[in-house]
This record gives sequence, C-alpha cells and structure tokens, in this order.
Amino acid sequence: MRSFRFGVVAAQAASGADWIAKAQRIEGLGYATLVVPDGIRHTLGPFPALAAAAAATTTLRVGTYVVANDFRHPTMLAKEAASLDFVSGGRLELGMGAGRPSAAGDNRALGLNFDRGGVRLARLAESVDIVKRLLAGETVTHARAHYALDEAQVTPGPTQKPTPILIAGSGPKLLELAAREADIVALGLAPTDSEATAAERVDHLRQAAGARFADLELNVNLMAVGDRVPRYVQAQLGLDAAGLGRANAISAITGSTQDMCDLLKARRERLGISYILLSDELMDAFTPVLERLSGT
Repeated sequence: MRSFRFGVVAAQAASGADWIAKAQRIEGLGYATLVVPDGIRHTLGPFPALAAAAAATTTLRVGTYVVANDFRHPTMLAKEAASLDFVSGGRLELGMGAGRPSAAGDNRALGLNFDRGGVRLARLAESVDIVKRLLAGETVTHARAHYALDEAQVTPGPTQKPTPILIAGSGPKLLELAAREADIVALGLAPTDSEATAAERVDHLRQAAGARFADLELNVNLMAVGDRVPRYVQAQLGLDAAGLGRANAISAITGSTQDMCDLLKARRERLGISYILLSDELMDAFTPVLERLSGT
C-alpha cells in the first residue's frame, strides 16, 4: 500500500509576489506538490508559474494538471519539461491529457480544430511516446499519423530520469493508455461521481495494467473538504459539501477531522487511491488531515 501524498491545485494569484507567497505557504504547511492546470483563460501559464514556484521553494514538487496536448508540439513540450525539471533540481511531475471536453473554446483561440475524442487520444498517445523518449535522452525520429520528427533531441536534459509522467483520463481507452505509460494516473471523475464509479475506473485500469498496476500511483482531486467547496463549484455547478457528502461523491470528504481521515484510509484500502489533490481554497480546511496522514 502506498503512503499518502497530498498536493494543491492553484491557477491564479493577485500578483507575482502573491504567487510566490502562496507556493511558500503550500510548502510550509507540508503539502508535497503544487500543480497548475492548463488553459488559455483564468489560469497562469503552467511552465513559468511552476518555475517561479520552484525557485522560491526547496522541497515542493511541481506539476502540470494537466497539459492540454493539442497546445504544444511534443518536442517543445519535452523541451519545456526538461528545462523545468533541470532548474527545479528534479522536482517536476509532468501531467498530460487529451484536453477537457469543454476545451473547444481554447482550441479555437489558438486556431486549432477540436477533433473528436478518438483523434485527440491517438494524438496524445503519440505525444506521450515522443516526450518520454526525449526526456530519457534519446534522439527521436518519428513519422506516424499525427507527428513527424527528424532526429529530435532535447538538451540539456531533465535531472530526473525517468521524469514522472501523470496521465489524466476517464474513458476506457484513455485509462488503457495510462495503464501502459503513466507513473501516476489521475482518475477523471465528475464532482458528483460516486465511489462506485471510481471503483469501475480503477477495476478497468487494473485489468489493463496487469502486473504493472502495482507501480501506478492513483490520484483524485477533491471538491469538498468538511463544509467547504471552492467558489466555482458552488457558483457554476450549484454544489455544496453537504450534498456531495450525502451522494457519497468520491470528490468529497466531510465530517470531523477523524471522519475525513478514516474515509481517506478506507478509500485507499478499497481503491488504492493515495495521492490526493485539492484546490488552494481548501488547503487550510484540509491541513488537519494532512498533518495526521501525510507520509503514512
């Protein structure tokens, strides 16, 4: 059974100084990671924001949650990832995904088609293969359906070899890709999805991964801690902590600190989920749980 690991998802700050202070506070509270989503609007650019956070901290690991694959050619993605891992002293966890179903507007802003899911998945599979090989120090020549590279190489390379790869997904084919290629799997779950739905995803992942399943770290992103939910969850989705708790939503932990600890431990026992992320709006409410469970 893996030890618990906890991290914070943050997208915005009032200023550069506020961003640095936030990263330092996340580290000071004892969180293991700071991750940044990838979007054209409403979020900082992940690579410069994470580089600044890494420069202002010493142990905090940094990650993308997750890179929208369509936005970057895999050679440039590998270059940015290698540089971030290098300047952070080997603290990057590179999260990759095929793009949120709601991300069509971002693609239009970039002048890109938002292809059907199967096409985006196939493109992501090629990209993951290329990025992993480049980060491993290979010179890559590649000519397939979506990318053509001739003797691509990334120097200087990353500090971590291999560099941890997180793949986010919900559908069977994307989970199968994660089962083959990821070190960390972010289970793509809606805020209201139940533990039973999460169990179905984990079962499919287990079957696809075979013996490799034991090497995978499983992740979920919390939407409710105690009686708190992030503002956008309440404003845009009309959800509150009590309702998510009653629905046995996998994204919610409610009750006392002991209740929340017990629920996370039970879910780890049943599902193998040990890496928990939550919004920066929830990090103070979650800190008592972090203090009891981190590293256990």
